[in-house]
Amino acid sequence: MTRKPVIAIDGPAGAGKSTAARRLAQRLGYVLIDTGALYRAVALVAKERGIEWSDGPALGALARSLHLRFGEASHGRPPIFVDGVDRSLEIRREDISQGASRVSAHPEVREALLGVQRAMGASGGIVMEGRDIGTVVFPDADVKVFLTASVDARASRRRDELAARGVHSDIDAVRREIEERDERDTKRAVAPLRRAADAIYLDTSDLELEDVVDRLVALVAERARAQAASD
Repeated sequence: MTRKPVIAIDGPAGAGKSTAARRLAQRLGYVLIDTGALYRAVALVAKERGIEWSDGPALGALARSLHLRFGEASHGRPPIFVDGVDRSLEIRREDISQGASRVSAHPEVREALLGVQRAMGASGGIVMEGRDIGTVVFPDADVKVFLTASVDARASRRRDELAARGVHSDIDAVRREIEERDERDTKRAVAPLRRAADAIYLDTSDLELEDVVDRLVALVAERARAQAASD
């Protein structure tokens, strides 16, 4: 490859793609772009400004008006700055998580953020994760992975994640929230969650994190060898 590859990782909520993408980027020395954080940022600011999450045109205008950028990651997710202010903690609230799913269903918002995402990844050497990276944002990505897990596994992981933050949650309630989000993400009219035809399917239900990352690193190396052989 003449430039470092673009790696697209898609999948449903709670599949572990954010953590896996972060570890993969660290292993490869690539830049991590958490596209979900962009939609969370829009949902957060919309709530603060009294804009309904159902108002697509107003949300699109809001998304276009915001200056969104990621800071340099140290050990966790890269911090996201909204109009120069670090909002990394606020966007991880559970209400904002649900709001991001609703906000992302609007074509006006997706159109507003599409150029932002493509500009961030134009030079390659990135790991970008989300719901429509391999199908819409970077359909020509060098490596595409659809990373998923069973609903039960995802609910358990989400509960553990909340517990680590000191938030008590009921496993049945968490499972229902994941199922509702799956419903919205897969059935929305614009850029629904789906596996790209050429994406590699990876079920992480019974895999440890490092096993997932090892497989992703191997996939990237395999694609690089195949590309070199064809040049």
